[in-house]
Amino acid sequence: MAAPTDPSCSEDNAHVGTFFLTMPTTPTKSQQRWRLAFTAIYISRIFSPLLMMSWPRKKTSSSLKPYDDGEQEHVPFSNFDHKSFIDMVKEKNLESLRVFGGVEGVAAAFKTDAKNGIRGHADDLNLRRHVIGSNTYKKPPAKGFFHFVPEGFKDTTILILCACATLSLVFGIEQHGLKEGWYDGGSILLAVFLVIVVFAVSNFKQSRQFEKLSHESSNINVDIIRDGRRQQISIFDIVVGDVVCLKIGDQIPSDGLFLNGHSLQVDESTMTGESDPVDVDASQNPFLFSGAKVTDGFARMLVTSVGMNTTTWGEMMSSITQDSDEQTPLQARLNMLTSYIGKVGLAIALLVLVVMLIRYFTGHIKEEDGISKYKGHSTKFNDLMNALVSIISAAVTIAVVAIPEGLPLAVTLSLAYSMKKMMADNAMVRKLASCETMGSATTICTDKTGTLTLNQMKVIEFWIGEEAKDNHAAFVIAPNLVDLLRQGVGLNTTGSVYRPASGMEPEVSGSPTEKEILSWAVSELGMDMDEVKQSCRILHVEAFNSEKKRSGVLIKTMAKRTIDTHWKGAAEMILGMCSNYYERNGTTKTMDESERMKFKQIIEGMAAKSLRCIAFAQKSMSEVEIEGGLDYHRLQEDSLTLLGLVGLKDPCRPEVKTAVKACRDAGVNIKMVTGDNIFTARAIAIECGILEPDEKVNNEAVVEGIEFRSYSAEERMEKIDKIKVMARSSPIDKLLMVQSLKQKGHVVAVTGDGTNDAPALKEADIGLSMGIQGTEVAKESSDIVILDDNFASVATVLRWGRCVYNNIQKLVQFQLTVNIAALMLWVNLIMDTLGALALATEQPTKELMEKPPVDRTEPLITNIMWRNLITQALYQVTILLTLEFKGKSIFNINEKIKDTLIFNTFVFCQVFNEFNARKLEKKNIFEEIHRNRLFLGIVGMTVVLQVLMVEFLKRFANTEQLNLGQWLVCIGIKALSWPIAFLVKFIPVSDKPLVSLLRR
Repeated sequence: MAAPTDPSCSEDNAHVGTFFLTMPTTPTKSQQRWRLAFTAIYISRIFSPLLMMSWPRKKTSSSLKPYDDGEQEHVPFSNFDHKSFIDMVKEKNLESLRVFGGVEGVAAAFKTDAKNGIRGHADDLNLRRHVIGSNTYKKPPAKGFFHFVPEGFKDTTILILCACATLSLVFGIEQHGLKEGWYDGGSILLAVFLVIVVFAVSNFKQSRQFEKLSHESSNINVDIIRDGRRQQISIFDIVVGDVVCLKIGDQIPSDGLFLNGHSLQVDESTMTGESDPVDVDASQNPFLFSGAKVTDGFARMLVTSVGMNTTTWGEMMSSITQDSDEQTPLQARLNMLTSYIGKVGLAIALLVLVVMLIRYFTGHIKEEDGISKYKGHSTKFNDLMNALVSIISAAVTIAVVAIPEGLPLAVTLSLAYSMKKMMADNAMVRKLASCETMGSATTICTDKTGTLTLNQMKVIEFWIGEEAKDNHAAFVIAPNLVDLLRQGVGLNTTGSVYRPASGMEPEVSGSPTEKEILSWAVSELGMDMDEVKQSCRILHVEAFNSEKKRSGVLIKTMAKRTIDTHWKGAAEMILGMCSNYYERNGTTKTMDESERMKFKQIIEGMAAKSLRCIAFAQKSMSEVEIEGGLDYHRLQEDSLTLLGLVGLKDPCRPEVKTAVKACRDAGVNIKMVTGDNIFTARAIAIECGILEPDEKVNNEAVVEGIEFRSYSAEERMEKIDKIKVMARSSPIDKLLMVQSLKQKGHVVAVTGDGTNDAPALKEADIGLSMGIQGTEVAKESSDIVILDDNFASVATVLRWGRCVYNNIQKLVQFQLTVNIAALMLWVNLIMDTLGALALATEQPTKELMEKPPVDRTEPLITNIMWRNLITQALYQVTILLTLEFKGKSIFNINEKIKDTLIFNTFVFCQVFNEFNARKLEKKNIFEEIHRNRLFLGIVGMTVVLQVLMVEFLKRFANTEQLNLGQWLVCIGIKALSWPIAFLVKFIPVSDKPLVSLLRR
């Protein structure tokens, strides 16, 4: 019995066969490669009717019937050379595409239905990934813990300490034997080991944090069509054969071919370096590349290659990879501070070294029995070297302690900790510097939709002519008008409606506004989107433009044989294009000035209720008009007929008013920048607490973008601080506002979600993009991504930014206090590492949002900090000098116990001072201390280690055991620092920086 054949298969086979007949007898290497590929396809198509009798083939599409169990192994993905498709797209080879049968032929080869996409069956998807590849890339191996250990040894002081420890070990063991000779050198090595371990652990954790952030930022959601349904999936789940929906602002997720769409332009500058957008269409240039950005229009794309097979996958992924080596401005300032202090410390260490060498060689350094250590020519070589190593070690110790290396580490720890916490609070940091810059923000320019509001649109009002209509509008208005409205809604949209099995609700996709209008048309107008599309043919589309606030479509109506223009957009913009309007009975009336004024009042009335007002308008041209010379390839923009008005309500987020108040209490100005009608904008601003109810539209606080744009530079600078709401604004207006605010000295944060917001996001000191509605272009232009699109999260970012800066100030005060008197390596470990961990991880407090923003030029070390640290440093120096010179007589102890007492007292000075450093201004230093368990844990660990060192490691640490009374003396002396810190905070300080006061 002969196997049935598919006519489309015969056509394809004949086409390919003709190609081989016309091939030259001596093909080139390139032609041999294509011949090989065509042979594989040719053979697969010959046998496909035999192998897949249950799958009827068409030339342009594939059926969506499921596979039989035994059919999977016959899917011909492995029967053709996929590299041919990769090269065809990469080389933009139109001739090769025609040989394959055009885009339709490629879709057929991939078993893709151009309308309904591939099937979403798990077995089919896994097979495609296994045979053709997945949309993932080979990441370099993650840096392990031991990668960071050698980096710690790049520090010069660490190397000097290691050299001193080695020499001390060699000569100590030779002089005193292994049992006791290793103590001095071993103690130095242990301290170095602890510093290196803490350094490596902190950097390792930071590296892991950046890896996680990098993965989050690269995990883009993509709109695709499978099983006829439009759905969102991760970029990593795309497979070859998928149909991807592209719109303005999207990043193309893989290489592919243009299936259908309108006015598509892409930015390929990441590959070509050319900034001019490239037109993409079905005939001249259907090729699309991963990493390119959609700058205009919309389209559907057939995926031809994924992952490592794409043209620019590596470049795309590297462009959104976090850079963990980035240095923030605060880190740069602290590095400078560290450098200055280090130079002073090195100078003192060098002076100490010279003095001690002179004292040693002049016989002033003596043994315990009073005999000089240096005995001239009779001094043994080992004794000489041990003495020199001891002197050098003491000098190096001073240098090490003098250099506050914990400051840059503290910034790293604080930023890493804050980034982790901010991620939990729905803010993903893309650039480290933005963490601390946000703390200095003085102005936030925020969008309205989705940020201040819920972005959950609901049609509240519908007007035909001058009449408002309730539910089921299709039953009360004329059929011809219903048809026009269905066309205006169903064809002039980037959304879609999928109707599943009967009895189930239709699934609507698109932007929140598009989804609600489509849902309303389906339920209230009885719209069947498929029927509407079949009754008309789209000739041209003008995608939504944020400048003109509208979108349009030019269609040919099959039944009436007319060319119709449909516009949809901002009500007052569309109204300005109309000269007629429809009434409920389907008749049209001329719109004179009085009628136009009535429509304006209707629009303003809806806007006053916080409704977004959308207008629909239409114009028809008959064949007679077209034959008379009218251009039917261009959308008409005048003499339109108004179809109707729709009012959509987008409620304010319940928590936004509290967040706005918190920002204003913190001295941060909030400015709302929106494309909405000025009356809608004012109503929402009042509802959110940005405007007071008595601030009218003609007030300087509320302006339109066109008015702001028309100001002179002087007027703009004069009025910019008074503006609270800018309505009907364009991206250029937003950019101009940011530039004007920065010129006045403001630190500006800007929210944005659209592609055209990218310039303003880049220009701002902190760009905040939206994680849900934001385009990939906007996200890449931003510093922080607000994952839930909520203004309350913006306020949280502000609080965390201030917390980072405040934590660093606490640590600076603590460390500089220690620097004035510290002389021990163990104390340096407390100061540089454990202190950084304890103080750099404090969480935000309410008080942070009650202070004005920190000015860019304000010194890091404020007068309040100088007051606190000088007081504590003087107290510590006084106590230590008293113990040094009078300790033996006061407590009736020997030299070794006195040294241990000084050492113990000094360590506990730093432990108690960590509590003082928690609050720079507040007198209650224990407030909310229970919230920071890490702080309490580190303080406890420091105390335990100190007890072990004094009581059980006396040989190793060169200490003597202390009795209970002596321990209480050490603790009691330092406990006095708490009441001193309390009392000193009553001393008023000047707001002017200390340096400027000293210059007087």
